[in-house]
Amino acid sequence: MDNTNLFVIFMSAMLINNCVMSRFMGICPFLGVSKKIETSIGMSIAVAFVIVMSSMFTYVVYEVLKFFNIEYLYNVAFILIIAAFVQLVEMFIKKKSHALYKALGVYLPLITTNCAVLGVVVLNMQNEYSFVASIVNALGVSAGFAVSILLFAGIRERLAFADVPKPFHGFPLAMITAGLMSISFFGFAGLL
Repeated sequence: MDNTNLFVIFMSAMLINNCVMSRFMGICPFLGVSKKIETSIGMSIAVAFVIVMSSMFTYVVYEVLKFFNIEYLYNVAFILIIAAFVQLVEMFIKKKSHALYKALGVYLPLITTNCAVLGVVVLNMQNEYSFVASIVNALGVSAGFAVSILLFAGIRERLAFADVPKPFHGFPLAMITAGLMSISFFGFAGLL
C-alpha cells in the first residue's frame, strides 16, 4: 500500500468518517468528559493508546483466528484485548495522575465498552486493511476523536460564561453544540 492510500485512510478516519461526528461512536466519553479541556486531553490520550494498541494486537489475533478457521470468535477476542489495554491504561493513570483518574471517573473503564474502540478494530477487519493500514486508520480515528472532544470541550468552557436562556443551560446546550459540530464535520464529505 503506497503512502497516498495511507494518507487517504488517515484523513478519512480523522475528518470524513470521524468516529464521533459522522459515525456517532464514542458519544459517552465525548459528552461526559468534555466539560474541561484538561480531562478531554487525558481521555484523548487514553483512547488513542487503547485504539492503536488494540488495532495492532487484534490484527495479529484475527490472522491467527483465520488460520485456525475460527474467525467467528473475533468479537470475544477483540473485547478481551480492548479490556486488557483499558486496564493497563487505568492502572497507569491511577498511579501517575490520581487527579486525572478522579476527573475521568467512570468514563475511564467505560473505554472498554466504547463502541469507537471496538468499531475501529472491526472496521479494520471488514475493510481488510493490512497491518500498517490498520495502524494508520487507528491513528486517524484517534486524531479525529481528539479533535472532536477538544473542540467540544473548548466550546463548552466558553459557553459556561455565555448568556443563554435558562432552559438551555447544561446538557441541552451541549447537545445543540454537538449537533452543530456534527453538521460541520459533514462538510468534509467531499474532501477526498
